[in-house]
Amino acid sequence: MPFINVKTNAAVPADKAETIKAGLGKAITAVPGKTEAWLMVAIEGDKAVWFKGTDAPAAMVEVSLMGAASSAALTDMTGRITDLLTDTLGLPADRIYVSYFSTDHWGWNGSNF
Repeated sequence: MPFINVKTNAAVPADKAETIKAGLGKAITAVPGKTEAWLMVAIEGDKAVWFKGTDAPAAMVEVSLMGAASSAALTDMTGRITDLLTDTLGLPADRIYVSYFSTDHWGWNGSNF
């Protein structure tokens, strides 16, 4: 039940959004038991984002997970996400934040898992 939200001040044309969506589907497998089959993705381009006092290209990526993941798995995933956004949008790696949120409660289809 993961959800990944990408916010960036870069333009994200449809073809690049599809590339990012597919790449995030692969990146989520860094977390054992997580697959694209249950992954929800939101990509928000052309947003007002400032980092280090400037509006130079940057991104904030929020990853929500049901349950916990190891530090090693999340480090692997951060690398995959960073590489993906660097390769696809040309964002500098040092202007990408990735944050993780985990919960034991996740609702779907009118009830909770």
